[in-house]
Order: sequence, then structure tokens, then C-alpha cells
Amino acid sequence: MTLPRPRWGKQLLFLGIMLLVAVAMSLLFYALLWKAGNLVDVPNLRIGFYNFCLWNESAGSLQCHQFPELEALGLPRLGLALARLCVYGALVLTVFVPLPLLLAHCNSSEGEWHLAVSFLAAASMLLAGGLGLFLSYTWKWITLSLLGPGFLALGAAQALLILLLIATAVFPQRAEERKRQPESC
Repeated sequence: MTLPRPRWGKQLLFLGIMLLVAVAMSLLFYALLWKAGNLVDVPNLRIGFYNFCLWNESAGSLQCHQFPELEALGLPRLGLALARLCVYGALVLTVFVPLPLLLAHCNSSEGEWHLAVSFLAAASMLLAGGLGLFLSYTWKWITLSLLGPGFLALGAAQALLILLLIATAVFPQRAEERKRQPESC
């Protein structure tokens, strides 16, 4: 008589994936909501998805520019709107990842797992595309040394989304094994 083998490895992998999703969501919330999307926030410069403030020598303070002035500076309205849409869209898609993961884990459903994988893939592409687009437009005012915690959080979230995408793409084979042995959550 053989004893059943514990499924701790599968449970720990799933819990690790859910923990990484929570960390990625936290980083996105921190960068985009807590830091208001500001990638550079120093006393003489504030550049973010909704702020574009440059130091004004004559006034001795930051002067924030709006769209007619931004277009004169070479920042296209459509390009910045697309960058915003992509980055904040990545946040929204990441918020929807835990539910299909949990449902797939409990029901051993491969379709729900693939839905979570597609959400992660789309969120990763949107975040990379939006951040790259924004940086390409604002690079003449930004240097690497000026990028602050908001940028670091977005970069870490991007790395976690890629890691999660790889982990969840590998996991369905193990979900198929669970189909043969029906068990509850």
C-alpha cells in the first residue's frame, strides 16, 4: 500500500504565482496612483503621465505645461494619450488576473488559466509599450539619474509581469495532471 504524495509543490507554486500577482499590482498602484504617474519628481523637474513641469528661471519655480504648450515643445497629444492608455490599461488588466487564476486552480480549468495568461501577456505588452512610448517623447528632458521611484516601480512591475507570464505559461501542464485526480481547492 502506498501513501498519497503531498501536493505541497503544486500548492506552493500556485501561491507563489498569486503572491507575485499581488506584488505586481501593488507596484503598479504605487507608481500610477500613489506617485500619480510621475517618473521624475525632483525640485526643479516633474515629468509624469499627467504632469509636465519644467523649471522657469524668471519665475524661480516650476511651471507646469498643458497641451497647447506641450505640442509646441514637441510632445504630440495623441502619442501621450496612447502612452497613458497603455500604462493605465496594464494596471486594469493586472487587476483582472487573480480571479481567473483562482477559478482555474479550483476548477482545474485550462480555459480560465489561458484567460489569465492572455491578461498577463496583454498587460506586459501594454506596460512596455506605454512606458517606451512615453520615454521616447520625453527623453530630451529626462536622464537616467533623474528617474525616480515611480519609474523603478514600473520597471519592477514589468519584470514581474514577464516572470508571471513565463510561470503561468508553464503551469497548465500541471493543471492537466490535476484533471485526472479530482480534488477540491
